[in-house]
Amino acid sequence: MSPLPYAIEMPPARYFKRIGIRGLRAKDAAPLRALLTENRSWLQPWEATYPSGGGAVPGSQPLGPMVRALNRQRRQGAGVAFVMLYDDEVVGQLSLSDISGGALRSASIGYWVSQHVAGRGVTPTSVALAIDYAFTELRLHRIEICIRPENIASLRVVEKLGLRFEGRREKYIHIDGKWCDHDTFAVTAEEVPEGMLARFGAPNT
Repeated sequence: MSPLPYAIEMPPARYFKRIGIRGLRAKDAAPLRALLTENRSWLQPWEATYPSGGGAVPGSQPLGPMVRALNRQRRQGAGVAFVMLYDDEVVGQLSLSDISGGALRSASIGYWVSQHVAGRGVTPTSVALAIDYAFTELRLHRIEICIRPENIASLRVVEKLGLRFEGRREKYIHIDGKWCDHDTFAVTAEEVPEGMLARFGAPNT
């Protein structure tokens, strides 16, 4: 049963200039797999792993089953998966996960982006678009992002967006073969009454 009192439909595309996000679809499986393969060394230090070992290397298998699973989660109200776009090319993935309803109305955001578009404002703009979607379309109240303190690129994203630092969670998630600390950043709807994209003042792209 969905934690929200309404269904989550496939989200339409949302854009700011050359950057956009849209709901994950079956046709995205092939380009995402290619990006995961091409960006193996770029992404591996930040990828979740199983404490007991095992699990396929991201990109080593067709992603059709993953896409279907993520869209099943959306229909169940548990999460929403997006692709990140640059000039309408798929360049990464972003997910709203752990959606809670009731008195909490919160979710977490996670993301990865291809190295070939790093530094062009793709990630902060995409995150801003996703936060605005969460607050306006899903009527959530709070969004959080958890980041390893060593991940300088991701820390720049939350710094640019002005998310509040809430503290460190020790040994929080198993990443690249070990339990890793994560710093938690958050924003509530009251903090961005005009929207996150408006507050961010997304860059010229």
